[in-house]
Amino acid sequence: MLFVNYPKCTTCKKAKKWLEEQGADFEDRNIKENNPGTDEIRLWHKASGLPLKKLFNTSGQLYRSMGLKDKLDKMSDEEKYELLASDGMLVKRPILVAEDAVLFGFKESEWEKALNK
Repeated sequence: MLFVNYPKCTTCKKAKKWLEEQGADFEDRNIKENNPGTDEIRLWHKASGLPLKKLFNTSGQLYRSMGLKDKLDKMSDEEKYELLASDGMLVKRPILVAEDAVLFGFKESEWEKALNK
């Protein structure tokens, strides 16, 4: 299982603590140092079943400073994948890549389901 996070993010810290409390075996990956590439994001997006727009960290400074709220609707999926791959701070986190699920953001009930499959 892969846990992709930003160590300074409070939600990521909470999720990591929760995973450790569950005794989960996971690889810890810093999204700032090791940003997912376009192929990885494409795979995760398809596995998550979420609309592509939900993969963006809409509350992040970079998202706001780039004015993406108004630009995303005009972009192709491929452009969105490339944008997400360009900077880990644009990607919603934490991300849990489990055997049967890819989860963006931390919702304990969803993570519990993914862990217990």
